[in-house]
Amino acid sequence: MPVGFMITLVLLGVLVILALIRLRYFGSRLFILALPAGELPHFAIVYLGLSTLLAWHDSSLTGPVATVLFGVAGLLLFGLLVLLHRALQARRNIHQIIRKHGQQLVGSKIWWLRPLLFPFPWRPPSVLRTGRIMYGKDPRQRLDVYHPRKATTPGPVLVYFHGGGYSSGGNRREARTLLYHLCARGWTCISATYRLRPRFGFTDHLADAQTVLTWAHTHAGDYGGDTATVVMAGSSAGGHLTALCALNQHEHGFARVDAAVSLYAYYGRYYGRDENESPISTALALDASNAPPFFIVHGDHDSYVPVEEARQLRDHLVQNSAQEPWYVELPGAQHGFDAFASWRFMAVIEGIDAFFNRELPRRHS
Repeated sequence: MPVGFMITLVLLGVLVILALIRLRYFGSRLFILALPAGELPHFAIVYLGLSTLLAWHDSSLTGPVATVLFGVAGLLLFGLLVLLHRALQARRNIHQIIRKHGQQLVGSKIWWLRPLLFPFPWRPPSVLRTGRIMYGKDPRQRLDVYHPRKATTPGPVLVYFHGGGYSSGGNRREARTLLYHLCARGWTCISATYRLRPRFGFTDHLADAQTVLTWAHTHAGDYGGDTATVVMAGSSAGGHLTALCALNQHEHGFARVDAAVSLYAYYGRYYGRDENESPISTALALDASNAPPFFIVHGDHDSYVPVEEARQLRDHLVQNSAQEPWYVELPGAQHGFDAFASWRFMAVIEGIDAFFNRELPRRHS
């Protein structure tokens, strides 16, 4: 009995099923298990193919057992092809929103090659990282600055905040491919950590975000950044912070944010707070009349933060802001899709490029 083949099928089966379905009723961290098959289905296809080929040449695998196991392998292959199709659909959705906003497509003709061969974050030699800069006294109050090794002219500045539900996370995990990409184009990118719950609460997170933004406006020029343009971005909880800082800047004198990029974020109230809270912890209750341009991306299979959260922020901005948000739903995407340089996230980066190309010049015209 080929026990190894059976174990392979069981493990792949669990990962594929989690990636195929939307666990909307679980509020689940199982998205972590769904990510490999959902973002890198071609690797799983190769692994399944090699395992099946080895089992095919196993003389002990015969009869009804062989029929069942190879049938399961066929079903898994079909599921992985569905996941592959969904991953490639992301580029179509991104291109639709680019065209909607009157932008030209500027993606590479070999856009498929990098995700196919090496879909992992990789910092190119042209990008330097100056790390572990402390902006406060707590060990969590630190940031990294990514900047071009040989910058000819100052470039825009991006400030990024990581996810983790305000309880965990680090600034060298998500969205690294985006930071490296922008730095290679001449940007200066700042990726910061912040103090976490339960020891610290909402006002501490917000204060840290504002301190980092102020630091960026003051010091990014030392690393080649042009502080005339400062953009904020975040994943999950970092996207929550991004939306709050972007919408608060006019009412409460927060540091300037010229545009906001929010990836699979939560936009509701902070843990245990209600409508009588102060300060407000949900972007949905903030005045959006002076909102900067927003680029909002969410996966329609997100099991940790349902896509309905993103739709609420989109509707809030459409109804109350003069700036029409760029809003994209990614077919089949789970929470954390920016962990890899996958086809899906590389398409998102194309959309972010087009967003910046259109919106940033308009902010300064």
